[in-house]
Amino acid sequence: ASVLKVGSNLHLMGTYGAGNAGQSLFIQRMSNPWTLSGSRVRLSSPTLSWERQTHPVNEGPEPLYHNGKVMVVYSASACWGPDYKLGLLTLTGTDPLNPAHWTKKSTPVFQRSDTNSVFAPGHNGFFKSPDGTEDWIVYHANDSAGGGCDMNRSTRAQKFTWNADGTPNFGTPVRLGVALTAPSGEPR
Repeated sequence: ASVLKVGSNLHLMGTYGAGNAGQSLFIQRMSNPWTLSGSRVRLSSPTLSWERQTHPVNEGPEPLYHNGKVMVVYSASACWGPDYKLGLLTLTGTDPLNPAHWTKKSTPVFQRSDTNSVFAPGHNGFFKSPDGTEDWIVYHANDSAGGGCDMNRSTRAQKFTWNADGTPNFGTPVRLGVALTAPSGEPR
């Protein structure tokens, strides 16, 4: 689960589901940082073909904010297959508890790179560089198409930029062993 803040309101986001129906994203208002209130609402289900590879999954919602835009980046498809990837929801209305106020991007925003031997990149988080000038994504992935949801996955991080419409541009997952410049402001 993760916490989404819209204005002064907090919302708990998480995943629920089982069996062939897959997993969906849910959201529920919080009356304070430790108490849920109101009803749980289904925010997103795996309805697009790229969200249903190996198994229908929407999970791991993580909030992302940029220039007043409220977004949720989530993992789609099954982590035990090579096509686990990231999707994007953008709050285009005013009520985060109303699924109609969210717009789902029709294509993935981050996915496998056979060229770079990166498979199943997903279940992400975000951080700023120490000096606050760069945005970074952290995620896990496998270095072979046969990898799964096990201890063979590795944690990875890379800098990302922003598209003209204010949505994230995560680029292509970087191959293991490629030296990246450290986050700006990090002691050298």
